[in-house]
Amino acid sequence: MKQRSFKQYFITGLLVWLPMGITVWVLMWLVGMLDAIFLAVLHAADTLIPGIHASAEYLRSVPGLGVAIVALVIFATGVFVANMFGQWWLRKWHGLMNRIPVVRSIYTSVKQVADTLFSGSGHAFSKALLVQYPRQGSWTIAFLTGTPGGEVAKHLVQPMVSVYVPTTPNPTSGFFLMMPKADVVELDMSVDDALKYIISMGVVVPGTPTLKPVTAQPQLG
Repeated sequence: MKQRSFKQYFITGLLVWLPMGITVWVLMWLVGMLDAIFLAVLHAADTLIPGIHASAEYLRSVPGLGVAIVALVIFATGVFVANMFGQWWLRKWHGLMNRIPVVRSIYTSVKQVADTLFSGSGHAFSKALLVQYPRQGSWTIAFLTGTPGGEVAKHLVQPMVSVYVPTTPNPTSGFFLMMPKADVVELDMSVDDALKYIISMGVVVPGTPTLKPVTAQPQLG
């Protein structure tokens, strides 16, 4: 009886601290990433501009300053490019990046992915799907990312959809697949609920979804 009570108390305490600990860990990772960007820029300025070493050392010692400055720069950039003058400079910047041979490939690819993901009118990650993977009879949750296009679409003889199959419990890694549209089942489940289902490895079930076939083929923008 005592052993069972100890186990129950331990699990109860774990359920309280585990979500809090993971949340703090994610926030610390985000803060560390923003602070690392600030420190890298500060180090470059300290190297290139003579006479600012003392100021740079002082700025490094201020806790949280890097996060605040990086967040402020991102916000200010958004305000700047929201007007015609900022749009003109942004076009000039895109043109410059597109003229650099190696940088051009990386920059344009990342920009296209970012524009697609954060566009309010885009179809990327707009629907949660049920697909058979990695073999027939084995089902998993995937996200709709668009339709095959370009040279790839010329070799496909039937309507296909592009999907992203995330791994568990880390959905930031996964597999990109092109599957027959007829083999994909659309879930009556939001993307957020689907992510919770994936991260929890099926423990957190967001209700009983109603299944329906994909009725509209999305267009890639």
